[in-house]
Amino acid sequence: MEINVLIVISLSLTLIPVAKPQGGLKTGFYSSTCPKAEATVRSTVEAHFKNDPTVAAGLLRLHFHDCFVEGCDGSILIKGSSAEINALPNLGLRGFEVIDDAKTQLEALCPGVVSCADILALAARDSVDLSDGPNWAVPTGRRDGRVSLASKASNLPSPLDSVDTQRKKFADKGLDDKDLVTLAGAHTIGQTDCRFFRYRLYNFTSTGNSDPSLSQSALTQFQTICPKNTDGTERAALDKDSPSKFDVSYFKNVRDGYGVLESDQRLWGDPTTHDIVKNYAGTFRGLLGLRFDFEFKKSMIQMSSIEVKTGTQGEIRKICSKFN
Repeated sequence: MEINVLIVISLSLTLIPVAKPQGGLKTGFYSSTCPKAEATVRSTVEAHFKNDPTVAAGLLRLHFHDCFVEGCDGSILIKGSSAEINALPNLGLRGFEVIDDAKTQLEALCPGVVSCADILALAARDSVDLSDGPNWAVPTGRRDGRVSLASKASNLPSPLDSVDTQRKKFADKGLDDKDLVTLAGAHTIGQTDCRFFRYRLYNFTSTGNSDPSLSQSALTQFQTICPKNTDGTERAALDKDSPSKFDVSYFKNVRDGYGVLESDQRLWGDPTTHDIVKNYAGTFRGLLGLRFDFEFKKSMIQMSSIEVKTGTQGEIRKICSKFN
């Protein structure tokens, strides 16, 4: 997002155009039962963000990983040896302490009212907004699920996925190609471990060569950050230009052969996703950033409503890390 769209952010939430809420959710769900719910989540995220701005990307990813397994129902927050949190794709997740902090405050204010699933959705929105990204009204009313199994996490998108595999995983959740590329744009903030992409630098497809889709300058830069024979825990920014600012430079990086994860760079090689990346990466300052902001809000609302539990389904957990 460019500076000159701050006007959009400063509009009150009610004026911002949003996609139609899905699956029985509605904006302002807690307006009478817990009026300070959203403000409490916001102030909690702000406090943690002030201390460590990188937590924003962690919270956004936490919500995404929650929604792709069992729907957006807080199943990612459950602790236990066989729980979802222990599945391989979830090992680097962080931000749990922010959700727990908000939940503790909300239980003191309105016991048994606000779900952990809704706290996750609200915290993801607040994280984007605090990182200079768009703001939007989050439809709420999710209930917390009663199932959390690592064995069910195999449908999570992986950095190794081809575009066709990514496309199928997103389509299975009711999300299309535009949603896929738009939500991948969340990689405009955050970092990843070298171990998740180092094979692209030194031994791509077991040939001993580098991934030809990387530009030469990207290869040199990434090899400096990620030496060959270490444990791979060095961190690399997913967006080299503005790793803590929610903007369109991620798409410019993909266009220029600077995509860190293979799954990101592949988006440039598929005809359909290529055109969407190209649009977002466009040359007009501000205008196309604005389009990404608008589409990101719509795709987030869509993703946040995957297989939600509402009404009498599920429960409202007292503690987010364990079932009642």
